[in-house]
Amino acid sequence: MYAELLVLSTVTAVHARIAPAMRRANIVLVYADDLGSGELGCYGQTHIKTPHIDRLAAEGARLTTFSSAAPVCAPARSALFTGQHLGRTPVRDNSETKPEGQGPLPAGTSSLANDLREAGYLTACIGKWGLGFVGTTGDPNSNGFDLFFGYNCQRQAHNFYPTHLWRNSTKIPLPGNNPATRAETIYAPDLMLAEATRFIECAGESPFFLAYTSTLPHLALQPTAFDLQRYAGQFDESPYVGGKGYLPHPTPRAAYAAMITRLDAEVGALRDAIERAGHAHNTIIVVTSDNGPTHDVGGVDTSFFVSTGELRGRKGSLWEGGVRVPCVAWWPGRFPAGMVINDVAWSADLRVTFGALAGTTPTGPTDGIDLSECLAGLSTLPERALYWETRGYGGQQSVREGRWKIIRTGLQSDCAPWQLFDLAEDASETRNLADAHPEIIARLATIAEVEHTPSLTFPLWTVD
Repeated sequence: MYAELLVLSTVTAVHARIAPAMRRANIVLVYADDLGSGELGCYGQTHIKTPHIDRLAAEGARLTTFSSAAPVCAPARSALFTGQHLGRTPVRDNSETKPEGQGPLPAGTSSLANDLREAGYLTACIGKWGLGFVGTTGDPNSNGFDLFFGYNCQRQAHNFYPTHLWRNSTKIPLPGNNPATRAETIYAPDLMLAEATRFIECAGESPFFLAYTSTLPHLALQPTAFDLQRYAGQFDESPYVGGKGYLPHPTPRAAYAAMITRLDAEVGALRDAIERAGHAHNTIIVVTSDNGPTHDVGGVDTSFFVSTGELRGRKGSLWEGGVRVPCVAWWPGRFPAGMVINDVAWSADLRVTFGALAGTTPTGPTDGIDLSECLAGLSTLPERALYWETRGYGGQQSVREGRWKIIRTGLQSDCAPWQLFDLAEDASETRNLADAHPEIIARLATIAEVEHTPSLTFPLWTVD
């Protein structure tokens, strides 16, 4: 009841600022955590069941060459909400603050949620935040969200049975959970899904934006017994004994598959809530991920599940497997059913795209373009250059333009040479063509130089 009253009070307060107007489309963004480009059935996965997302893809659009603008959690979220790539977005790497939280977005950050809130939308972020602790300039309530519920700190989100969650600035204790003793009573995803469905049901006639930033399927391996039962006995298993901060599990393959199927079931539950509220005809659902799948640690076996298809690399890397992610977009009657989009796009486009679909424009600078006409089947996307950088995992830079991609790694110790790959012929990035095409290297390297702006908080090794 307390949660319902809080959601209702939030909705009531926002109703007061909305002028009477034709209702605009609702937007639900399902932002998975470490979901690989090959881990959904509609992207070729054969071991893991994802019927609800597959249905959205069959009834809407599936983007085959969609990337995150960052290879790890916090900068991916910064790029998503600001629409700026890693050469400009304020949070460019994971960072920690004590006792809880991450380095905050700076004061005055212009964000997607601010855009939509100013346009009259109810706004909620439910799930994982990771861009600043309660009361800082990075607090979600200070960055356009009327309602936040979930894990403020991504470090806390490494356990699905935490001691507490946050609702705005209120700490919500979860009695019976004790990660130190493995006492596991209250499953955080259950609470977050319930909060999200209440938000949808309480929105009434107000347009709403829900960023459902799920913690699935990020480690630790902690599916519920119900979800795990779906995969009982289906795989050859070697028990994972734990270590290095990861929890053990007797059937790690089944556990990982169960967590992805659980994510899929949550997408189905959100769609059901939208349909019950009578909003299916006027709601956009986009499902994507913050970065590629984790490395094979903590019991995860991405090689068995072919989690990145043929792509090289995993989470944290600027190889395609670290940044290429699934993206499914659904809007009945507006996005053609079964449409497959092969044009290159990335998460930095979503701020501009959602703004266009909501009838507003970003209030600050962005590095994305509007995908809405492409999603509606009315146009193709222009060829353009996309830029990545990260000081993490040894320091890396990358530029993609059409079929060509340059990348350099190991910047922490040396200003390494660029490598060049033709992704149209070599999606696995195995044949370095730098010696054959110095003119392409030179052109794309100039783009990297222009797009990188130095950051005192997140300096890029050797480049700065």
